[in-house]
Order: sequence, then C-alpha cells, then structure tokens
Amino acid sequence: MLLVVILLTGMFFTLRGTRAQSVTQLDGHITVSEGAPLMLRCNYSYSGTPYLFWYVQYPSQSLQLLLKDLTGATQVKGIKGFEAELSKSETSFHLRKPSAHVSDTAVYFCAVSDTVPGSAGRAE
Repeated sequence: MLLVVILLTGMFFTLRGTRAQSVTQLDGHITVSEGAPLMLRCNYSYSGTPYLFWYVQYPSQSLQLLLKDLTGATQVKGIKGFEAELSKSETSFHLRKPSAHVSDTAVYFCAVSDTVPGSAGRAE
C-alpha cells in the first residue's frame, strides 16, 4: 500500500493595509492511502473581504499556486484535481481531492491576503 504524506503550513500576506488577518491550518502532518479522499483544513480570520489561496511545494521544487479565490465563490477548482470549499460563516477554506496520489506528497500552504499578489501599485 502506498501512502501520501502531506505537511501543512499556514501563512498570510500583508501586501497593503493594516487589517488583522491570520490563517490556521488544523492539520500539521497527515498521511493518507493512495486513492483515498484527501482534505486539508484551513480557517482564516480577516476583518474585510479576503482573497484566499492554496499553495503547494513539491519535494525539490519551488512554491506553486494550487488555487485561488478572488470572488468569494463557494467552490473553487484548482490544478491536479484539487478544489477548495469556502465557508464564510465558518471562515474556512478547506482543500479537497477525491483521490490522493503519491505525486501529491508535498507541503501545502493556505494563505489570506487583502490584495491580489502582484497587483500592489496597479491603478484600480
């Protein structure tokens, strides 16, 4: 039986403004069997309208954007079969994949921001 090892780390961006924001990932390290459903939990605290992100860092690779929610949509689809579910009432942004694969072994980061990364300084 092959196992998928997942490490989780929370982070937040402070690109603009001074609003209080934080991210809490409730699972620090999980192991699931290949083919089993995968859920990574993320709760956030934010005083405005947040932009939410999931990033992944595969072994020996740089950080990659997995998915983002810039519109407040309830369901957000990402790459490699991942999707996230936003619950504003529970302030959560949980990442899911119906069937985990050994290639999903990585470190995952949940992030919240008050601006879209790369947009600071752009005219709005």
